[in-house]
Amino acid sequence: MSNRQSARSALLWQAVVWVLFALVIAVLPYVFTSSSSISMMSQMGVFIVFALSYNMLLGEAGMLSFGHAVYFGLGGFLTLHAIRAVNDGAWSFPLELMPLIGGAGGLLFGIIFGSISTRRGGVTFAMITLGIGSMVESSANMFTDFFGGESGISGNRVTDVTLLPFSYGPSIQVYYLIGVWTVVAALLMYLLTRTPLGRISNAVRDNPERAQFVGYNTTIARFIQFSLSGFFAGIAGGLFAIMFEIMTAPNVGLVQSGAVLLMTFIGGVGAFFGPIIGAVLVTYMHTALSGFSEGWILYFGLLFVFMVMYAPGGIAGIISAHFAPWRAGLVHRLLPGYALALVPALLAIAGLVGVVEMGYQLSLAYDPSTPIDLFYMEVDATSIGSWIVALVVLGVGVAGVLGASRVVRSRWGDVNRSMNASGERI
Repeated sequence: MSNRQSARSALLWQAVVWVLFALVIAVLPYVFTSSSSISMMSQMGVFIVFALSYNMLLGEAGMLSFGHAVYFGLGGFLTLHAIRAVNDGAWSFPLELMPLIGGAGGLLFGIIFGSISTRRGGVTFAMITLGIGSMVESSANMFTDFFGGESGISGNRVTDVTLLPFSYGPSIQVYYLIGVWTVVAALLMYLLTRTPLGRISNAVRDNPERAQFVGYNTTIARFIQFSLSGFFAGIAGGLFAIMFEIMTAPNVGLVQSGAVLLMTFIGGVGAFFGPIIGAVLVTYMHTALSGFSEGWILYFGLLFVFMVMYAPGGIAGIISAHFAPWRAGLVHRLLPGYALALVPALLAIAGLVGVVEMGYQLSLAYDPSTPIDLFYMEVDATSIGSWIVALVVLGVGVAGVLGASRVVRSRWGDVNRSMNASGERI
């Protein structure tokens, strides 16, 4: 196959993937029809855009930011102020385009703060963004006319100024508005990775000294990438404001910045679709676990530590690692090892959940002797027997996972040797 045919095939495959992505977003409300599901999927759309905008910094340009929520939150605040102005009759602007107000705000503040922070790279850049994030979060209690103080500001997204004959009161209409913006913003960010700016950003990420040596201005490249990242973060903030109709100080704070870092890193910064996976997974876990356990933040932390230690490429990295064995027809050799590790992994998770939930019950419950429901069983956190069972299950599970990991590594070694022998690239 010629290079031109290969390029056409790759473009066709990419077009198919994006069409399928849009179709999945369009069809999901017909599969998950409850109002809570639609609300959760709307949040996923918002945070997909937010996580992808953060990946423009960390994944594409190697800039670790601890204050990315600044542009998300400020974009949301500006969008909500714009909606309030439309409702007050001060100006006219269609609701469908309101995320552009958030994007413009994110771009503006990205230019302002980026002109300072992008002069340095590495740890220095990270510390500057942390300082900027803390400064903006603390300013929320000072500039109450803009931030609304502790209660924040609220508005009503239902206006008469729309491009389409929708009120955007029903959640399903808001979902499709967010869905369209999710596809458009994600596609634009993907196309940016194919531009000369995207290639230069990758070069600055991989080896800034070499990029500077061959003539690229690394500061300008980081600055432009940073500003554009702020633009898309502002769009995500605008969508968030439209959905929830309220913005508060924590939306610009360090907790929100940490959340998008978790999404991006857990999903994987090595592939464009990694942050999408991370945003969907973390949003689902947050929605599901926050109603199940008071220790849901602890579970997030443990998952993050596990990914950093054992899967630094994130979920996308794990998936990508299987592409070569799949093309070589050798994936079936890996399945026995995975099957062997599945049962002890589930035991380890069950034991860990038991220990954590009983610990929270003892420390936070008004009456610790009240049984808690775990895995369709009532468990008494004050009983030493319950603790022994949970610890034994955890220990057996961890021991089983460690034993199975040897089998998995052995299987991967066999697959790699087979691919090397056949000339496949790993």
